[in-house]
Amino acid sequence: MCRRKFMDNIIVETGTALYPIYFTDDFSGLAEAAEKCGYKGRKLCVISDGNVAPIYVKIVTNELSKVFSDVKVCVFDAGEKSKNLDTIRKFYDFLLENKFDRKSVIAALGGGVAGDMAGFAAATFMRGINFIQIPTSLLAQVDSSVGGKVGVDYGVYKNVVGAFYQPQFVYINTATMDTLPEREFSAGMAEVIKYGIIQSEEFYNYISENREKIKALDKDSLKYIIRACCDMKACVVGRDEHDTGEREVLNYGHTIGHAVEGLKEFELLHGECVSIGMSAVLNISVNRGYISAEKAGEIRELLRYFSLPTTVSGLEADAVYEQLFHDKKVNSNKLKFVIADSVGSTIRTSDISKDEVMEAIGTVLED
Repeated sequence: MCRRKFMDNIIVETGTALYPIYFTDDFSGLAEAAEKCGYKGRKLCVISDGNVAPIYVKIVTNELSKVFSDVKVCVFDAGEKSKNLDTIRKFYDFLLENKFDRKSVIAALGGGVAGDMAGFAAATFMRGINFIQIPTSLLAQVDSSVGGKVGVDYGVYKNVVGAFYQPQFVYINTATMDTLPEREFSAGMAEVIKYGIIQSEEFYNYISENREKIKALDKDSLKYIIRACCDMKACVVGRDEHDTGEREVLNYGHTIGHAVEGLKEFELLHGECVSIGMSAVLNISVNRGYISAEKAGEIRELLRYFSLPTTVSGLEADAVYEQLFHDKKVNSNKLKFVIADSVGSTIRTSDISKDEVMEAIGTVLED
C-alpha cells in the first residue's frame, strides 16, 4: 500500500487540492482543524440527516462554534431517496435565507448521502464555497468522504449529476461506529472488502482472518481498516483525480451495483448493491480463468459473513443490462468493467460481450 502520511494523518494530494484526513476517536480536534484552514469568524452551515443530527449535531456545533462566528444547521430526511435536486434546492434556499456568502463554509455531517449532497451544494453555491467532511458511517469514512466526488441521483440514475470538488479536510472520528446501525456497518464493509480485492491481497487476508474482531467492532481493527482504505484511496485519487484512468478501479462492483440500486428504487443500501455487483463480476473472473471458483466462493462467503447480499430478487436480467448503459463509465455506448484478475489486482476493460455480462447478471438474480 502507498503511504502518504503526515504525523498521524494522511495527506491527500491531487492536481487541484492538498488536504488532510484526520483520524481520532472524538470531536475535540474539530475546532483546531477548522482554525488551521483560516475559518475564524466565518459562517458555517452544518448539513446532516434526521438520523445523525440528533446524535452528533450538538457536540459538533459546540466544538465548531469556537472558531465560526455563526453556525446554522440544515437537516434533511435520511436516506438515498433524498439525494436529488429537490433537496439541493432546499439547501440553496436555506443558505440564501440565512445570508451565507462566498466566504462561508459547509460541513457535511453524516454518511455518504450527506457528504455527496453537501459537497455538491458547496461546489455549486455561488460558484463554489469551501466545505469539510465529517463522516459518521463506515462507508463514508473508508470511501465516499475522500476524493471529491460529489453529486446527486437523477430519477433512478445513480450519481449522474455531480462534480469533482475536494473538501478542505476530512475529520474521521472512529467512535461514531458505536452508534452506527448494524445494517449500515455491513454496507460499509462491502467497500472495505472491495479495497482488498482491487488493491491488496494482504489487506483482504487481514479482513478475512480478523472478521470476528471487525464484526464485534474491535477498536484497533476498525482503526486499521479505516486508515488502510483511506490510504489506498488517497494514493489512487492523487494519481487520477478525475476518474479518467486508474481511479476507475474504485468502481469495482459498482457498474452492476448502481443498476440494481436504481432499479430497486434505492430500497437497498449502496454497499448492499456493491456487494451484489461484486458477486456478479466475480463470475466473469472465474469464467476467464483469472481466479478459481473456490476463491470466488470464499469472497462471497466473506460478504455474507458481514450480512451482505450476494443476490437480489424482483429484477429481470434484460432490465439490469439496459440500465447499465446509463452508467457514467459508458464510453461511445460501450460498457466498461473492472474485473479482478487476482485478489489484489484488477483489469479495466471494454472488451466484454453481452453474453458475459448477461451471465454475470443472471448469477445474482433470484427466481
